[in-house]
Amino acid sequence: MTILSIDSGIERTGYAIFKNKKYVTSALIKTAKSDSTEKRLEKIYLELKAVIKKQQPGNNVTSPLFFFKNQKTAILVSQAQGVCLLLAAQNKISVDFLTPLQIKQIITGYGNADKKSIQKMIELEMGLNIKQDDEADAVACGMAYILINK
Repeated sequence: MTILSIDSGIERTGYAIFKNKKYVTSALIKTAKSDSTEKRLEKIYLELKAVIKKQQPGNNVTSPLFFFKNQKTAILVSQAQGVCLLLAAQNKISVDFLTPLQIKQIITGYGNADKKSIQKMIELEMGLNIKQDDEADAVACGMAYILINK
């Protein structure tokens, strides 16, 4: 089974691919602040569509929109997540959600772990040195999903 894990965002969407419970690859989709919202969403759509076409995932795991202090940011992130969910529906990919608290608890053993702790555990467990939060969050989401579905 191939799993696509996604950390949705309008500026940076991180994703990771796992095949047969093993990490394959991860990356960021970056959009320019100077582009219109619709152009940014189109870029996320097209790049993830290419990843899905190449990797053929059967499952998508992501975090639901949880809490944002900035309402504008929450709306933009929701729109980006909507693009990801649309792609899953179009490609008949099942979707599962793990909350940030669940991911942190599974990966570090502590539900209030910070981003650095998540990155350190990814480095220790998988030998990956991922510095960008959004990509690391996508890897952690996929890793957590695999650990709870052994």
